[in-house]
Amino acid sequence: MRRAASRGAPAAADAGAGAQTTPGEAGQRSTGRWTWRRWRAAAAFAVAAAALFCVYLRLSGTSPMNSDSANVLLMGWDMLHGNLLLHGWYTADVSVYTTEVPQYALLASFLGLHPETAHVAAAMTYTLATLLAVLLAKGGTSGRTALVRMVMTGGMMVVAPQLGASVYALDMIVDHIGTSVPLLVIWLLLDRFDRSPPRYWVPVLTTLLLTWVLIADPIVLVVGVAPLALVGGIRFIQGVWAGRGTRWTQRVRAQWYPLSLACAAAASVLWARLAERLLTARGGFTVNPVVVTFTPWHEWRTYFPPLWKVLQLYGADYRGLTGAAFAFAVLHLVSVALAGWAVLRVARRFFGGIPLADQVLAVAIVLNVVLYAVSDASTQGAHEIAIVAPFAAALAARTLIPQARSAYRGGERNPAGSVAASRLRLGGYASAALVLAGYLGSLGYGLAQPAALPDTSALASWLAAHDLTYGLAGYWQASSVTVDSGGRVAVRALAPYSTQPYLWLANRSWYDPASHWANFIVIDTQTRRFATWVPRATIEKYAGAPARTYRTGPYIIMVWDKNLLRSLPP
Repeated sequence: MRRAASRGAPAAADAGAGAQTTPGEAGQRSTGRWTWRRWRAAAAFAVAAAALFCVYLRLSGTSPMNSDSANVLLMGWDMLHGNLLLHGWYTADVSVYTTEVPQYALLASFLGLHPETAHVAAAMTYTLATLLAVLLAKGGTSGRTALVRMVMTGGMMVVAPQLGASVYALDMIVDHIGTSVPLLVIWLLLDRFDRSPPRYWVPVLTTLLLTWVLIADPIVLVVGVAPLALVGGIRFIQGVWAGRGTRWTQRVRAQWYPLSLACAAAASVLWARLAERLLTARGGFTVNPVVVTFTPWHEWRTYFPPLWKVLQLYGADYRGLTGAAFAFAVLHLVSVALAGWAVLRVARRFFGGIPLADQVLAVAIVLNVVLYAVSDASTQGAHEIAIVAPFAAALAARTLIPQARSAYRGGERNPAGSVAASRLRLGGYASAALVLAGYLGSLGYGLAQPAALPDTSALASWLAAHDLTYGLAGYWQASSVTVDSGGRVAVRALAPYSTQPYLWLANRSWYDPASHWANFIVIDTQTRRFATWVPRATIEKYAGAPARTYRTGPYIIMVWDKNLLRSLPP
């Protein structure tokens, strides 16, 4: 028996050896599973991006294109046709030269000069902002925590555009919401390397990215440069103070990374100003100056209505609504509460070692809202604080959904605490599911609304049918007619309360009498925007009596048999 056992032992050993997996094979299988998971996640992300784009494109269509978007599209069209520096252009106080203008140029190369191009660009911008906010919310988490964070951020962002003003602020206008895209990329970069040993090239890349977006939008000073400089400076001081007991030079050298981030923020301002001067010296575009007027204390401390516009960012502005729209808006107050809760929670733990991205997001949100409340920006729409939407959504998920903690304490399980925690967690999931279901119902309600045609679509068709191809109008009729007609009819804007060229998102060559023949002026008698800007008496003072006058809808079209660009004041 012992001999038989001994004889069988080698055979059994050989069988076991044959079934054993070598370390190399195990590593290959692990790598294969990891690669498969990454490919599967990438495919799911791509499908989600496509679905979000379709949703936002449909929502964008419920808000008509206006002359702001049309003018940026014309800037992109000019860039596409070789005017890379936008020579002769006068932009708004937000030039979007390095952000939306190249985007519009790229899309126009495929889609042409049409209103739909502006809607596609707007949907693309908000899709990118949503996806980047979701990735930033995920941070370095995985598993259930990452999933909950991503769903929470997506839930707050996907259903945020509320019919009317909110769709315009987030999913139509070319403005600060586009600025949030490169800023979110910067915060993703900093968050990724906040959890790893410092790398010297991160501050360098941060400087370049901040410079790039600062050229496009000066609000970056408030929501990008200032928060990063402040947080970097605070972290540097904290690190130096914590290392007391060692030599001063050693403490400073050990905290080079947060100091370099603060310096990167400051350096981006210098590089952006230098780039702007170089563009001007090379004959590039001219930016209309930013003029900010602060409201006196005795006025704004009791002036809360502007803060109501914050509700529009998350579809929670219930004023004037009834029925289903009112119910959906009230439900969206949950998003506003979560965003406010997240900011307060970061404020309470600001100096307690929280992630850098959380600090930067919170500071940016507070500075943007405060500036909006105490300045004349509050007279504008919610688009002036559109950056708050993706920033607050990501911050809420990062702050309110912490990493999963073990149910064991001191090596022993606490059954009573575990049961209570499970019940609380179950209740939270059930509440979140109900809110999410209501959000999806709100989204469906918005998608079911009819598309809105440009206000000037009928006017563009009428002018083209009557061979009126170059003329003048008020700002809100001018470039929207130009784009709506596909460039077949060109209408240029006149300045408020005068008949002078309006050099706001305009090219001065449009008013050159040697290059263009303008023989008509359009007056809008319904919206009263243009009728109050350019009275008929002022027009006839310089241009004389029109040879013919037509009416179509709310518009009066005055036609002359001469070039008005030679008759009107320069």
